[in-house]
Amino acid sequence: MGRITEDLIRRNAEHNDCIIFSLEELSLHQQEIERLEHIDKWCRDLKILYLQNNLIGKIENVSKLKKLEYLNLALNNIEKIENLEGCEGLTKLDLTVNFIGELSSIKTLQHNIHLKELFLMGNPCADFDGYRQFVVATLQRLKWLDGKEIERSERIQALQNFPVIEQQIREQEKAYCLRRAKDKEEALKNLREEDKNEAEERSYEGQSPFSVESKDHVQALEVQEGECNQKKFKDSEDDFEFWNKPSLFTPESRLETLRHIEKQRKDQEKLRLDFSLKDDEKHNQFILDLAVYRYMDTSLINVDVQPTYVRVTVKGKPFQLVLPAEVKPDSSSAKRSQTTGHLVICMPKVDGIITGWRPTSKSGKSTVDSRREPTNQRSKQIEKLEVDPSKRSIPDVANIVQEKKHRLQRVRAEPKIIPSEENPDFEDNPEVPPLI
Repeated sequence: MGRITEDLIRRNAEHNDCIIFSLEELSLHQQEIERLEHIDKWCRDLKILYLQNNLIGKIENVSKLKKLEYLNLALNNIEKIENLEGCEGLTKLDLTVNFIGELSSIKTLQHNIHLKELFLMGNPCADFDGYRQFVVATLQRLKWLDGKEIERSERIQALQNFPVIEQQIREQEKAYCLRRAKDKEEALKNLREEDKNEAEERSYEGQSPFSVESKDHVQALEVQEGECNQKKFKDSEDDFEFWNKPSLFTPESRLETLRHIEKQRKDQEKLRLDFSLKDDEKHNQFILDLAVYRYMDTSLINVDVQPTYVRVTVKGKPFQLVLPAEVKPDSSSAKRSQTTGHLVICMPKVDGIITGWRPTSKSGKSTVDSRREPTNQRSKQIEKLEVDPSKRSIPDVANIVQEKKHRLQRVRAEPKIIPSEENPDFEDNPEVPPLI
């Protein structure tokens, strides 16, 4: 079920740079919203608000929208007109195909002095005798009702017959309220039974865990596959029965339909892929056959083999299996079948006997000779790198250091040349370094 959140409003306010406090038009249709909330606090400047095709059961939290001119609440679960007195600028109200049976609740719209157009078609009250005349006489400033203009003569006639029409409307409202009370009681009873059945199914599923570590793993797979097929058949029968069962047009039936669709969606998400884990003793490996969808792109599949388990991610949903024995991830392989599309993962065991082919040398040399040969080659390479001391082509580093030290000592021993102060042409410039 959806709720009105700040993020939802911002995502639908792209035309206003996602700024919501100055938003003048907002569309939140087909969001499965059950409750009308927060809008009067976050979007005070709204002039047009679209909320059609949701599950809103009550008009609320819109009384502070003083600038609101058009409110669309068609295809919702509203049963009464209320809480619109604060919408001072309201000129058009659309309540098409709701569940308004209390027609006298339109009297609250008398406070909306600017209301010119009203839609109530598709509501139970629209089938009452005298419905149009009652609305025309009650809302005397209204210009259009259900898309049809209200003429002056029609309003005069409605006002003349109003006492009689009002009595008829009240009697029909009373009968409708009694039917609605029975429908609500029946719907509540069915809902409790459904919740009880779902709880029993969950407890049954929790009592039948599946383990692949047992040696009777093939038999367990067959049992699980049979149970899975039986459950699919039962779900398809239940789905067929649900859509072919006659139901009343009530808010509860709309909610029941939505719950059924939501349950199908969740069951589809929880649907596990068929698989089989085979212990191939001949090649000393495990073979996992995972029945992924035949026409699925391989880029949507990610395989991760670890020593004790294997994880396969299919379209972002993980499938993980604990292995009965330790395997070698580096030697494992994964392939797709070109006919069935199944994913086949081969995982060699750690304690497996690996037979490898090593080429034998044809020269007939012993192992010791073969080991000595690379040593001799390395020694020959080292001899080539040595240089004859008499033919040195580089300076002697040791002598350079010594000469440098000797020179430094000699420089330090020499006295500094101090210019004579008696020379009249001498100028002592501190920026010139001393002569050595």
